[in-house]
Amino acid sequence: MQKWLIFVVFWSICYPIFAQNDTLVKHDDANIIPLEISEERLKPFLEDEAFNYEIVKTDSSSWDSFKDWMYNILLQIFEWLFGVEAAVGAVASFLQILPYILLGILLFLIIGFFVKANTRSLIHTQKNPNIVSLSEEERIIKTEDIQQLIRDALSNNNYRLAIRYYYLFILKLLTERELIEWQLQKTNDDYIEELSNSQLKIPFSRATLLYDYIWYGEFNIDQDRYTKAEQVFITLKNAIATDV
Repeated sequence: MQKWLIFVVFWSICYPIFAQNDTLVKHDDANIIPLEISEERLKPFLEDEAFNYEIVKTDSSSWDSFKDWMYNILLQIFEWLFGVEAAVGAVASFLQILPYILLGILLFLIIGFFVKANTRSLIHTQKNPNIVSLSEEERIIKTEDIQQLIRDALSNNNYRLAIRYYYLFILKLLTERELIEWQLQKTNDDYIEELSNSQLKIPFSRATLLYDYIWYGEFNIDQDRYTKAEQVFITLKNAIATDV
């Protein structure tokens, strides 16, 4: 009996609400006229690339395939390290700093190459005392007793170095006689050109050819060959002394 009483009370309260809502619904009986769009109105939109939603599939290049392969490898590594959820963000962050890492490695390799090259050059210079640098050439011509340097080289049986000093001695004599203007950046051909109006051009050219062959060609000579080469320099030295 109580259940029926509750149902009657509930229905008496809710029925007016449902009946009121039903009266609020309005039906539209008007005729619907479809809107027609002409081709002229559609043409600007069809020609506008912003409204082009066609997806064009392009063949992936070898570089794209490599990047995808690398990305998948990194993703697996970072999934193992940080978990599946954090892996994608970790890979993205790593790829952002990857160019800087590669640049640092490249700079490290370049610096290491030049340091190694300079170290090799220093070791080679220490092992080969015959090497005379250009700065040392200037010091020898301007300040050293070249005749004594020649005697020291001969006492050590270093005939190549003696030829080197002899040629510098010739350049010093030509400079003192103002027949050439010695400068560090000049070549031997420049000095030959400066002697183009002098009778010393031919003997100097012969001495230059001999010097280039022995010194720069790293041609080892013994005492007999040095004696023959020395005559060329002695003849040139005497010609410079008598040149007017």
